[in-house]
Amino acid sequence: MEKACGLHCTKINHIGVKFGKDVILKDVNIHVHCGQLTIIIGRNGAGKSTLLKAILGEVAHTGSISFVDQKDNLAKKIKIGYVPQSINIEKHMPTTVYDMFASSICHVPVWLKKDKKIYEEIKEHLRKFGVEGLIDKSIGDLSGGELQRVLISIATKPTPNLLILDEPVSGIDRNGTKDFYEMISKLKTEYDMSIILVSHDLELVKKYADKVILLDREVIKEGTAEEVFR
Repeated sequence: MEKACGLHCTKINHIGVKFGKDVILKDVNIHVHCGQLTIIIGRNGAGKSTLLKAILGEVAHTGSISFVDQKDNLAKKIKIGYVPQSINIEKHMPTTVYDMFASSICHVPVWLKKDKKIYEEIKEHLRKFGVEGLIDKSIGDLSGGELQRVLISIATKPTPNLLILDEPVSGIDRNGTKDFYEMISKLKTEYDMSIILVSHDLELVKKYADKVILLDREVIKEGTAEEVFR
């Protein structure tokens, strides 16, 4: 995995979302710099998941999302990696990690044949997340922590400018959660990646966030965890 960039900033400008007459988000402005973990907190119904969907282009919104290369001072098309809060997977689902990964990066149907070159490429990328041994395992047989590592591995190939994680540790035990945040810290520092993460765990937010945003339809407060909590 190569570094995403040198100097860059993802700018979320004046984002607004309405469902009918209901205002879900109002004039949200957030700047996320490279190598920074920004964690969004807020009550249920505050608009956190809607904001992520707006960034991903999944809901209609006003405002804009731009990626600016500050070195050249140019706006460029942003590459986004995304890990959802949960995915519906049947227990003992026959689809393997290889099948799932290959289908996201290949134009050839994966059921035609297993491409040896692609197989080794995927295995090498999974190795960066400590899950190369899962490549032939069925998705439905993975633990919560294993599945999250696989999903993040998929979301970071090719290397995104912005990685979005929606409550990624729900259903994972405490040890798995600690391992997850340490992995995210490594991505942030080693690959200069901008990361937006939604979380309810204030203890972990305080420990790992570079910037915290308290959202309740609009940005109520942003700053360090200490500033926002106070």
